[in-house]
Amino acid sequence: MDGLRYRRASAWEYELILREAEKYGELRHHTFAVVEGRFRDIYAVNGRVWREIEGLKLKPYTYGTFVGTIKVDNLVEKFYPNVEFFYFVEIERNYAVLTPKAGFLFTTGKDVPRSGVRSYNWRGTKKLLILNENGVILGIGRINPESGKKFILNVTDIGEFLRRRR
Repeated sequence: MDGLRYRRASAWEYELILREAEKYGELRHHTFAVVEGRFRDIYAVNGRVWREIEGLKLKPYTYGTFVGTIKVDNLVEKFYPNVEFFYFVEIERNYAVLTPKAGFLFTTGKDVPRSGVRSYNWRGTKKLLILNENGVILGIGRINPESGKKFILNVTDIGEFLRRRR
């Protein structure tokens, strides 16, 4: 584990996280930690866990809930959230609710036709949070408004873990 650093997210990193959350709604969590290696992996932690970690001599490899990574893209630092990040956001905009069949297909890696979208709220970003009718987060998609057959392109979904090659 040499080369890894563990620390609380800086004000700048928190600002990157907050900016990403604000595209979709209000961030409901405020304590984030960083594991720095090749990338900066971001974890949501609570205050009690953070105090315990600070007192440990041997630092853990991970802690809390992994919510995304900060990477440099075209010389600009950006926070790339994963699906779990959105459980810490009060979703108000930039989401799509799918029909049951379309939701199932989305979780198998497929794109969604316009007919599979029950409702959506879109403004200011190409990425949408994808939900089923019960409000369960299915993944992240990219809206393609010019297409009826591939209206929402699958970026990542909750079935990805099960489909990966071992």
